[in-house]
Amino acid sequence: MKNLLTSGLMVLTFFAVALNTESGNAQTKKSKKMEKKILFVVSSHDKKGETGEKTGYYLGEVSHAWEVLKDNYTIDFVSPKGGKPPVDGFDLSDSINKKFWEDAVYHNKIDNSMKPSEVNPNDYVAIYYAGGHGAMWDFADNVEIAKIATAIYEKNGVVGAVCHGPAGLVNIKLSNGKYLVDGKKVNAFTNEEEVAVKLEKVVPFALETKLIERGAKFEKSGLWQEHVTVDQRLITGQNPQSAKGVGEAILKELKSLKK
Repeated sequence: MKNLLTSGLMVLTFFAVALNTESGNAQTKKSKKMEKKILFVVSSHDKKGETGEKTGYYLGEVSHAWEVLKDNYTIDFVSPKGGKPPVDGFDLSDSINKKFWEDAVYHNKIDNSMKPSEVNPNDYVAIYYAGGHGAMWDFADNVEIAKIATAIYEKNGVVGAVCHGPAGLVNIKLSNGKYLVDGKKVNAFTNEEEVAVKLEKVVPFALETKLIERGAKFEKSGLWQEHVTVDQRLITGQNPQSAKGVGEAILKELKSLKK
């Protein structure tokens, strides 16, 4: 009887250890998944020049890229000022916008975006600049975020941007002193699209023109047509319609880098 009890205890102990080990492995796998992170950059600027019109980050350019990436990567948010950034393009009839806005975790994250000083570039495999007209006023000259992007790119990471988001790319320089966009195929909100929304004389600079001045090989399609360009781990989209495509291209590029 004593031997039977001892044998039974040994069997129970074995299963307990096995279960704990399996649980530990599951936690480790979960932890590793959570370590894969992408940094979304959103604007802190809320006015279109002197027009009196409000602006900020464009909701669809966040949500549609988020929808593509969220199951494979944890997404964090940074803005030039940190805290709650202003939102533009607030349309909850768009089901993806609604899904993002009603996601308690990510709604809280974007409403409490990090300041650039709180970001460790080593935590991220990619950085994505969401557009919205606000980006034209506070992305280009933000040295701190540019340094974060350079650090991510130079450790074999991906840099993405859509619509006015590429305003954040115009002053990014690599360690060799060259502009990130120099010699690379790029697209963004076009000069024609800016004219179409009657803001060409309101924005502080023409985004397409500035990127070309920096040495970019600018590509574009017609007004409001989806257009995504990929060149050397730099992924850019022309307009809000391109946000999902940019997210898909970032995901594809990150997967290819693992091989």
